[in-house]
Amino acid sequence: MAKKRIGILTGGGDVPGLNAVIKSVTYRSSENDIEIVGLRRGWEALTHLNMADPASRSHYVIPLNRENTRTIDRHGGTMLHSSRTNPSKMQKLPAHLAGTDFPVATSTKGGSAAQTWDVTSRCWRISRRSASST
Repeated sequence: MAKKRIGILTGGGDVPGLNAVIKSVTYRSSENDIEIVGLRRGWEALTHLNMADPASRSHYVIPLNRENTRTIDRHGGTMLHSSRTNPSKMQKLPAHLAGTDFPVATSTKGGSAAQTWDVTSRCWRISRRSASST
């Protein structure tokens, strides 16, 4: 069975406690042999990442572990940074994200149909399922 991996993206601006959450998820995941990856610079990481370019990968993706998250809860904001990139305003899903297993929703806001990335509802379903099983 493939090793599980969690990607953490902080978008929409800094909020007190984000670093503490990043640290907590990283610590708990390390106890359960789950790899944690931080997606730097908010939604820009998903929309501008070029997986074939090592410089792009190092700019946008950072492996998280106990060593590099040990003291981050002592600082405000988010160690992963955020950006003003708004994925719902993009005309097309980037090629590296296209696929049937990536959740997409259709919105008719403003009278015209547009497809957006439905990341939040999928995360909500997963977290509700986890909460109900405890």
